[in-house]
Amino acid sequence: MGTPLDTRTEQAREVVDRLYAEYPEPTISLNFESRLELLIAVVLSAQCTDERVNQVTEDLFEKYESAEEFAAASEEQLAEDIYGITFHNSKGGYLKGIGEQLVENHDGEVPDTMSALTDLPGVGRKTANVVLQHGHDLTEGIVVDTHVQRISRRLGLTEEETPAKIERELMELIPESDWKECTHLFIEFGRDTCTARSPACDGCLLADICPSEQGDSETDLASGEPW
Repeated sequence: MGTPLDTRTEQAREVVDRLYAEYPEPTISLNFESRLELLIAVVLSAQCTDERVNQVTEDLFEKYESAEEFAAASEEQLAEDIYGITFHNSKGGYLKGIGEQLVENHDGEVPDTMSALTDLPGVGRKTANVVLQHGHDLTEGIVVDTHVQRISRRLGLTEEETPAKIERELMELIPESDWKECTHLFIEFGRDTCTARSPACDGCLLADICPSEQGDSETDLASGEPW
């Protein structure tokens, strides 16, 4: 039996307020200077650290400056150019496919709708949400990465397991004005304190309101990442 929605709404408000106090200027940690660079960086960041992505894209974005250039490159060359990124061979194919589709269907520009973005190779709802929020200043949802997924369950905000269902539930609990920053607040907290395998519960700023810390095993994902 889940926690009643009104109680979870209060819980969500308290969590967000405390995290804002701790991280007053939450923002994306990927480096980019255009919508295309943002799109490419987010695709590369799947199951890879932002730090590694920023290292690789520093040279990548000097070599490829347009969708046309990504489209013209071979998958093998792109895979070589992003070597060090997790699943670089598959992602090399994604980058070429993205370049081709942007040229063929969008005049080389990054589209501004969820449906058009998720039609691109390697782009799911999470990636599309990031591009819309940080590239087009459009907020249609909450980006649910592994940090958001893990922490929202540990804090008793949801019992759902899939990103899509977690996103829908969080959108009911958290005001739309906080959707964009919410992800980055959870990411900062997840990196600093509520890590996947060794959460620093002692001294945690949310310990007194955390069901996992209070012994609710249903919301505790300390054993590892769910996806």
